[in-house]
Amino acid sequence: MKTMTCKQLGGACDEVFRADSFEEIAEMSKEHGMDMFQKQDEAHLNAMSKMQELMSSPEEMEKWFESKRKEFDVLPNS
Repeated sequence: MKTMTCKQLGGACDEVFRADSFEEIAEMSKEHGMDMFQKQDEAHLNAMSKMQELMSSPEEMEKWFESKRKEFDVLPNS
């Protein structure tokens, strides 16, 4: 099992996610983001705005996603 934070995944806080795969971590981060969006958390809304800009370019989004996957892969098991 590996650990990443919301901030490590482009978010705005130190919420910790633990999972065995990057896909699981990404899904947890997405659910957290939806929760923060519903709460209209300003810091998370700003982070989401930056992610939306990134998502406007499929190539840049793929680069970002792969860099986060590599970051996950080298993390020690916790």
